[in-house]
Formats: sequence, structure tokens, C-alpha cells
Amino acid sequence: MNLSLNNIIKIILAILFFLCLANMPYGYYQFVRLASLIGFSVLAYKANEQGRQTEMIIYGGLALLFQPFFKIALGRQMWNIVDVVVGIGLLISIFMKPKENQP
Repeated sequence: MNLSLNNIIKIILAILFFLCLANMPYGYYQFVRLASLIGFSVLAYKANEQGRQTEMIIYGGLALLFQPFFKIALGRQMWNIVDVVVGIGLLISIFMKPKENQP
């Protein structure tokens, strides 16, 4: 496994999302939103640099979903589901080899 910056960001975000399942203080969730915005923005930028438009759109969408400025009210149970799905998706994406772009 190659521990690139992208993979380190994905692992850290996944851990933060899984910790959201515990009963944490509200400040923790605010921190996760800010860290997610930054992390997903970096991942979107890197994907764009590498010409992987689908990944860029996904990471950009996740940055918007988790951003802390205009909160999306989904309720605790729905956020827990989102956290688990996104966390698992991030971990799976570490082991998936990106498709080569066709000219």
C-alpha cells in the first residue's frame, strides 16, 4: 500500500467519521466538518490535477456536504449513516487502482 498524501487524508477522515458514532462533544463535530472541508478540498484538487474528473466531483460534493458554514440538517441517525458510508468508501478507495484516462 502506497501511503501518499491522498491516502493519509483518507485514513484520517475515515477515523474521524467513525469516531462520530460515539457520543462526542459538539465541538468535535464542528472540527470534523472543518477537517472534512479541508481534506475533501485537497482530494478534489489532487484528483483534478490528475485528470480524474469523477473523483473530483465526488470529493467536491463531499466537501460541500460536510462544510461547516451552511449546515445541512440530516438528524443524528442519518449523519451516522453518512459517516459510516463515507468512511468505508474512503478506506475502499485506498485499495482501488484508478482507471487510466483514455485520450
